[in-house]
Amino acid sequence: MTKVTMKRTLHHTRTVLVWSVLLTLVACATPPAKLAAPSLRNDVPLAGLSTPPRSGWPQMQWWRHYHDPQLDRLMGLAIRQAPDLALARSRVQDAEQSARLAAAQLGLSVNGSAQFSRQRLSENSLIPSRFLGFSWYNQADLGLQLQYDFDWWGKKHATMDAALDRMHAAQAQRSAAALALQYAVAETYFGWQSDQARLQLADQLLATQQQFTRIAAIRVRHGVDPPDLLQHARAQLAGAREARIALDGSAQIRRVVLASLLGIAPAALPPLKTRPLPSIERGIPAGAGLDLIARRPDIAASRWLVEAALRQTDVARAEFFPDISIAALAGLSSIDMGKLFSAGSRTFSLTPALHLPIFNGGSLKANYGRSKAQLDAAVAQYDRTVVNAAREVASRALGAEQIAAQRQQQQLRLDADRELLASANARLRQGVRDARESLLAKAQWLQQRDAAVQLHTRAVDTDLALIKALGGGYRMTRKKAAPATPASTTSPSATAGAADHERH
Repeated sequence: MTKVTMKRTLHHTRTVLVWSVLLTLVACATPPAKLAAPSLRNDVPLAGLSTPPRSGWPQMQWWRHYHDPQLDRLMGLAIRQAPDLALARSRVQDAEQSARLAAAQLGLSVNGSAQFSRQRLSENSLIPSRFLGFSWYNQADLGLQLQYDFDWWGKKHATMDAALDRMHAAQAQRSAAALALQYAVAETYFGWQSDQARLQLADQLLATQQQFTRIAAIRVRHGVDPPDLLQHARAQLAGAREARIALDGSAQIRRVVLASLLGIAPAALPPLKTRPLPSIERGIPAGAGLDLIARRPDIAASRWLVEAALRQTDVARAEFFPDISIAALAGLSSIDMGKLFSAGSRTFSLTPALHLPIFNGGSLKANYGRSKAQLDAAVAQYDRTVVNAAREVASRALGAEQIAAQRQQQQLRLDADRELLASANARLRQGVRDARESLLAKAQWLQQRDAAVQLHTRAVDTDLALIKALGGGYRMTRKKAAPATPASTTSPSATAGAADHERH
């Protein structure tokens, strides 16, 4: 065997050994299989809920259904300037910029540079300046650099998709924040109207108790009744005064709360006029179990976060593969400014680059495991949100039915007390009885009217809560329909919306 042949054999052996070692090391970081989209519920468990059908879903501006111009004006102020909503908008803007940043990482990047420097050579360096014949020199450089990363494994595209999904989730969360604010404004406003209605009844009850106390004082002074009767009347009068003070304080507190929801001072709150409480529509829309997924902004946000977490597992998986990029540079460089633009000053470079994950397999696996755990957490949060939505809708609908039944029975009591008051007034006019019987009957009738207002207020509050539970007019725009999946489940991609619509 000649010496040349031995050198070639040794060279080939070394090459085989090097590639064997590299393949062995790369095999230590074998990429995992691509995850399939998780199965998610495509309906809300409302089976067995027997309630009358409601005429359609809440509209986007659902509060206009109550036909109250004052409430419309308050909602307009809340949507424009409420601090909570401004915070939600800022989060959406942050998510939008993150998506733009991820999209900007794709494709070709081009950077230009220009620099000029004047430098002095050291007389004591490796090549002293006296041997070069000069101590000072100018350096001018002009260049254009191009960089392109081959996203063969889809890491950058998955990063961009995850950022877009998080942006859609932020938009849905903004809609949820707007709905929560609108619900709070409506609840506080109707609570104030309830306080005003009860204050009117409290004033009438207070006048009735004062008149009864005066009669009791006269009868005790003349020895007709024992003193205990007067003390009882005074106690009833003090209770009526206490109830009125509590109602007046509640109304003032609600004005302060309403102003804070609008982000203004209480003095800047528009003047409010007393209006009757609105009538209430019972029931839930037909097909609520199927449609609620797309009509609840919190469910939509959870669904987008599942999609973002799934894309993030793709990013973590792509880390197992090598990164391949290419950089090119074209420019001009010269130490003589007069020759900078001459052909001899041209400079070019082409730099392909390959980055292999070799000794970081443990960190890659840990990062991928973390992304899978985050996906599992997002799916669990989605399931929890769906269950909570079902519980909220069911409890509000059943609560509305219970309150409606209570109002029917309470109306019967109110009618009976009205008849008793009419009979007592008739006997008073005929001189058969004194005014005490009539005053007692009136006090009882006013108390029943107050109870009726409280039940009506509960019915309005429950209706507002049901509107909020039904999504308050939110509608998630869906992607193109995907093939049906078994067991009423589907992947996020199958029904996730391309963009949630802006509720305000």
